[in-house]
Amino acid sequence: MIDPSHPFDAIFIVPILNLLVFFYTIFSAIKLPGAFGFAIIALTVLVRLILHPLFQKQLHTAKKMQELKPHLDRLSTKHKQDPKTLQQQQLKLYQEAGINPASGCVFLIIQIPIFIALYRALQFFLTGENMKLAITSFNKMLYFPFLKIASIDPQFFGFNLALTPAQAGQWYYYLIPVITGFLQYYQVAVSVPKQQEGLVKKDESQKSTTGEDFQKAMNTQMKYIFPILIGWFSFQFPVGLSLYWNIFSIFSIMQYKNMHK
Repeated sequence: MIDPSHPFDAIFIVPILNLLVFFYTIFSAIKLPGAFGFAIIALTVLVRLILHPLFQKQLHTAKKMQELKPHLDRLSTKHKQDPKTLQQQQLKLYQEAGINPASGCVFLIIQIPIFIALYRALQFFLTGENMKLAITSFNKMLYFPFLKIASIDPQFFGFNLALTPAQAGQWYYYLIPVITGFLQYYQVAVSVPKQQEGLVKKDESQKSTTGEDFQKAMNTQMKYIFPILIGWFSFQFPVGLSLYWNIFSIFSIMQYKNMHK
């Protein structure tokens, strides 16, 4: 259950519930088919707009890191026997360039509580046999009386957004994890520059540094393992969450492609 007095619920879950119902109320009023699905899409767009400055900063950091790569490679070669000096020189280079490599993770980290909040929101008022009780409790958490609802219709173009593909048992539900995994793979593919994906070729006599080996391993995991995990999660989670994740991925792909142009 959601506890409005709990800080996490009050900061993330209750506002998301209110936004979902706000959009759902508008789309239902204009008789838009699949109103709840479009409410999730509208919420995704809103979250994306709010996080846009962070995403732009992430893109800026990634572009700077790409430009610094030749210098980082030279430092790795020069100080490969002295990890402490190498770390100091790399930090100095980052400071001179005015970037913080860790800042690129902020965009990903801040999505985690939003994703958890949306998952719990979907769980809350798409609870099947307890729907009536859930709606009654839910209406008490709404900020404005005009948002109060009697029910939620989770249907969206033939999909029940409250079901997981594992529960649905219909073949077309199995397309959801495939599409979700592919979009995640494509997002990683367009976000990692080719220069970074395949590190600068060296003579056979030169060995890769520990940092380069680590980077190769991370690129491989991000490109292949992470999409498989996301696809598996979308198989186990409600379709409404996959809808949110996929719309978010499409926005990211468009912005990455625009940056690389």
